[in-house]
Amino acid sequence: MESSQLEHILNTNYSKKYKGSIQYGTAGFRTKADVLEHVLYRMGLLAVLRSKVKNAAIGLMITASHNIGSDNGVKLVDPAGEMLEATWELIATNLANVEDSNLIFTIKQIIEEQNVDMSTEATVIIGRDTRESSPTLLNAAIAGIQALHGIVKDFGIVTTPQLHYLVVCTNTNGGYGEPTLNGYYTKLSKAFKCIRKNKINNGLYVGVLSLDAANGVGAIATKEFNDYLAETITINMYNDGLGELNHMCGADYVKVQQMPPATVPLKPKVRCVSIDGDADRIIYFYLDENDKFHLLDGDRIATLVAAYFKELLRESRLSFQLGLIQTAYANGGSTNYISNVLQIPVVCTSTGVKHLHSKALEFDIGIYFEANGHGTVLFKETVIQTIKNTIKDPELSMIEKTAVSKLLNIIDMINQTVGDALSDMLLVETILHEKGWDITNWEKMYKDLPNKQLKVQVSDKNVITTTNAGRQCVTPKGLQEEIDKVVSKYEKGRSFVRPSGTEDIVRVYAECENSSDLNELIVNVASLVYKYAGGVGFEPKLS
Repeated sequence: MESSQLEHILNTNYSKKYKGSIQYGTAGFRTKADVLEHVLYRMGLLAVLRSKVKNAAIGLMITASHNIGSDNGVKLVDPAGEMLEATWELIATNLANVEDSNLIFTIKQIIEEQNVDMSTEATVIIGRDTRESSPTLLNAAIAGIQALHGIVKDFGIVTTPQLHYLVVCTNTNGGYGEPTLNGYYTKLSKAFKCIRKNKINNGLYVGVLSLDAANGVGAIATKEFNDYLAETITINMYNDGLGELNHMCGADYVKVQQMPPATVPLKPKVRCVSIDGDADRIIYFYLDENDKFHLLDGDRIATLVAAYFKELLRESRLSFQLGLIQTAYANGGSTNYISNVLQIPVVCTSTGVKHLHSKALEFDIGIYFEANGHGTVLFKETVIQTIKNTIKDPELSMIEKTAVSKLLNIIDMINQTVGDALSDMLLVETILHEKGWDITNWEKMYKDLPNKQLKVQVSDKNVITTTNAGRQCVTPKGLQEEIDKVVSKYEKGRSFVRPSGTEDIVRVYAECENSSDLNELIVNVASLVYKYAGGVGFEPKLS
């Protein structure tokens, strides 16, 4: 294609003014909203090219998830609802950072190197969260899509998981579900209600919970969901959009700070849920009679789900390979329980949903959760078809038939495209209801090792490189050896460091047997990071 044929893509309204570099990371581009307009325009262009290459609809989600309200971001969603292919992440990064004078050449280069057939029709499905900057960035993205004559399907304000769902439904011609928000709510709620059979309580389980919506888009989705769930469960919602997005609330705040949201009224033993700003993470928590905070994170959810699936497979007499995927952030207590008690294969992979998702696909039924509460369950098509065929077997016993029926409904309840806070919430509530458990019964499955996270600000995060699924530090030279020396002093001690994908910070994780030793352990490791990686600001020190 001649460069002159692409001259129309130059748009002075979206010229590049930002002098810094921006990188497409695990969550796409994410930074201050006021520097993103040219990026959104260019991602509109790129989404069209990606759609043409895949001959399928591509998703474009405008969100910064659990970040503060002044931030925003964008990520592209591939046809099956998965994250953008890794090689195209590099293409996206390069395209976002080239000067305006090189934009036409870069687009032409992508077209030639990726063998893009420009005559192929392109469709881009767009969604956005509730941030004030999102409408402006939406206009930039639409301008980019239309510059290359792509078709825009704008679904307005949606959660990130809903956008993933809409992409898959569109590309499967409704095979996964109806490609509308009504289709999303109907599919999940119908399965949920079918298993519960409109019975709210069972045993110690009470069908009432408090939900912290992080003042994000999840509040809108939950309100809409309530109309579909009818009276099967009562959700008392807080941080429903009137306050500041993700400020002292939301799943990330609760997980990292290990304390409840500031504005949620708490009663002893009441199940509480926090989701994040774009509703793809979920964390459970409660207060006991002594006002002690208890956190049930992604590890707890994964363990509960894995045990339930093992039980259903045993009752149905179906033989499928079940596996659970974790990251280095998974608590050692959960990994030990899954491996030694449940005896389910556990795989540790690099942090980032794309890594867990791809590894989960290797199992017949792959369960993946990050400790931060982002996860789902994946089923191979052959598994789904086998279950559908089995339910028709007239020789099934009542126990077998009930278990197979539950499996079919669970498959419909789960959003397999990506971690989905609302879908995961329904799954957890289903399992607790089935078992007749309250939240303390769930917590008693195993004991967590005391753990903590810290952030160390550095001048350049790229000086830290890791291997072994992020559990070992390669550079700077000597840092890992010093971390090992510190960790060896603590019973069941473990610690690792990991550079952020978007900021010049290094995240430090630590756990050990005794909570009294935990602060000393993590501060000592953080101090090593500060020393070896060029710390900025105050050095972490023991108080």
